[in-house]
Amino acid sequence: MPGNTFGTIFRLTTWGESHGVAIGGVIDGCPADIALCAADIQKDLDRRKPGQSSITSARKEPDTVQILSGVFQGKTTGTPISLIMYNQDQRSKDYEKLVYKYRPGHADEVYDLKYGWRDYRGGGRASARETAIRVAAGAIAKKILPRKTAVIAYTKQIQDLVVTTPKLNQIEQNTVRAADNVIAKKMVALIKTAMRQQDSLGGVIEIVIKHCPIGLGEPVFDKLKADLAKALLSINAVVGFEYGAGFGVAQLYGSEHNKIEVGMYGGISNGKTITMRVAVKPTSSIKIGGRHDPCLLPRAVPICEAMVNVVLADHYLRNATATV
Repeated sequence: MPGNTFGTIFRLTTWGESHGVAIGGVIDGCPADIALCAADIQKDLDRRKPGQSSITSARKEPDTVQILSGVFQGKTTGTPISLIMYNQDQRSKDYEKLVYKYRPGHADEVYDLKYGWRDYRGGGRASARETAIRVAAGAIAKKILPRKTAVIAYTKQIQDLVVTTPKLNQIEQNTVRAADNVIAKKMVALIKTAMRQQDSLGGVIEIVIKHCPIGLGEPVFDKLKADLAKALLSINAVVGFEYGAGFGVAQLYGSEHNKIEVGMYGGISNGKTITMRVAVKPTSSIKIGGRHDPCLLPRAVPICEAMVNVVLADHYLRNATATV
């Protein structure tokens, strides 16, 4: 099964299954002499792990990361960084009835069609459990970027509840990670209603890149916008991507759109703020066994941030290599 590696210079390879012994990853291309310890990674993992609140999966995983290689005396060595997290709260028996059944909206059927065999326990390799390693990689990627560069994501919309005036300092003050505590309370109530009805909800996450380094992205096929789109669309439940005015351009004149600052021209960053949005589908796992999030957005926020940081770090190192 290819397709488990992302990046050109800063390269992330993930491995493991949702109900296997452990999940892990290898990061190649991280420069030497960067201060790094497990605690630097853990604080981001704690934002993604299950069991955080009443509106997330009840699975209890500490997601404690161990660094197996690539770090010596608190600094990266420039060699591959290997990470591992042991699974501790699997309930594989919850999935036994799915041996001969395909769950709607999941990868069960296509895995069988493509490989002729699949791990039915929680989706195996197709499970969002894999994204924990992406978050770990994102925490490392942030250390490569200039200090002032910041990637901030938040829950923007769930059904007709929309954050129109984001208050970024409120994102971590509510369980849904909306940038507005008042709207967040309404979102939580909506999610809990869906839970009682054994249903789920999707929504929109907005991601903002502040002080993006100038000149990230390559002409033609390796545009920054193209790699950002690939990174974010590779997240399991993401079904749509846009930046700047996005699909709203269908309603604009050129004279109107030219006034909008998008942060990228020709797929290359200009140092201005880049704003993106992704559409996240409602959780497919409804009315079946297992423990699942009734709304994926609260835990998807740090995953989106991580994948954007991985892309930025990769392009930042590409630029550094090109100038050597």
